[in-house]
Amino acid sequence: MKVVFFANTDWYLYNFRLAAALHLKSKGAEVVMFSPAGEFGARFAGHGIRWVTLPMVRASLNPVREALLLRQLVNLLKVERPDLLHNFTIKCAVYGALAARAAKVPAVVNAVAGMGYVFASDRPKARMLRPIIKLLMRGTLAGGHSRLILQNPDDVQALTTLRLVPTQKIRLIRSSGVDTSRFCPVPKDATGPRPLRVLLAARLLWDKGIREFVHAAELMKQKGRNVEFILAGTPDPGNPRSVDRLEVEQWHGQGLVNWLGHVEDMPALLNSVDVMVLPSYYGEGVPRSLIEGAASGLALITTDLPGCREVVAQHGIDGLHVPPRDASSLAALLARLDDDRDLLRRLGDCARQKALADFDERMVIGKTLEVYDELLPNMAPVARAAR
Repeated sequence: MKVVFFANTDWYLYNFRLAAALHLKSKGAEVVMFSPAGEFGARFAGHGIRWVTLPMVRASLNPVREALLLRQLVNLLKVERPDLLHNFTIKCAVYGALAARAAKVPAVVNAVAGMGYVFASDRPKARMLRPIIKLLMRGTLAGGHSRLILQNPDDVQALTTLRLVPTQKIRLIRSSGVDTSRFCPVPKDATGPRPLRVLLAARLLWDKGIREFVHAAELMKQKGRNVEFILAGTPDPGNPRSVDRLEVEQWHGQGLVNWLGHVEDMPALLNSVDVMVLPSYYGEGVPRSLIEGAASGLALITTDLPGCREVVAQHGIDGLHVPPRDASSLAALLARLDDDRDLLRRLGDCARQKALADFDERMVIGKTLEVYDELLPNMAPVARAAR
């Protein structure tokens, strides 16, 4: 069996889908990665996986450029002749489905992890694009020998209500999974009291709650609280809601946050902090940072919005809910955890148990391969062997 994974960044494929690719490869399947050029793609060779680049610009609206991209994708699929094409994100799903139809790819799986900027934002550009994206989704994701994987029930409800994809073609798989043996709790240094360490790890988009995180840091500083705010991640120039790098550098220079940029060793970072914060009002699937934080036994603070509520379902039990766009409430919750270290520990313990039960990547890979089985009954023995 030959499978092509197609995403809008090599970073996503390497960090979120490498485990699935290696699992398939270990059972005899060939996996090829398609994405735009980037600094992570060259790493696939070390794992024995081919990587093919496409001239894709994520935010492009240039019809000539997009037509050329689609033609190249069709040609690549005709050369590779995969048994199955697995697309990630809305744009890749739409383009991949169109190209697969032209190249006669037998089966297509589209994975959309959250509705993203176009559906979450009320900015003019997003409102302009929304009806176009809906039309494209209805015309591509609903057709052919395909399945659509969504990560939370809110998105399932939204797409079926809008009649973009028939219910029978949708499969719900919560998150892309986390390696719970790599992301796991370690005993904290018990030599004495230390400042509460709070982490936000995400692409630096305003809709991830970056402004509220920094404002909460200002409020805590004004109140004389000794709390360390850590920001991990980089701006995303391909997204219209990206934070400007100069502004992040100013926050760092003012001592409001300790900005780390891209972090290679996330397990080590998570083992050095106490709280994972994601005050997001973005169109999330199931945020990776939250499930990594949960697996690491951290107390979680996030919004009670689609995707985020999949990880923190019960306020005060498996984490804490903060209202969107409310820095004052975020600061108050952090002060509560700073004062109540027993609550901090209980929330982290419960988050770890939930990660083991719901988000272990072995379970996610197994469910994904069950979708492959549905589409490729002749290849089912190979897919089943990979489970």
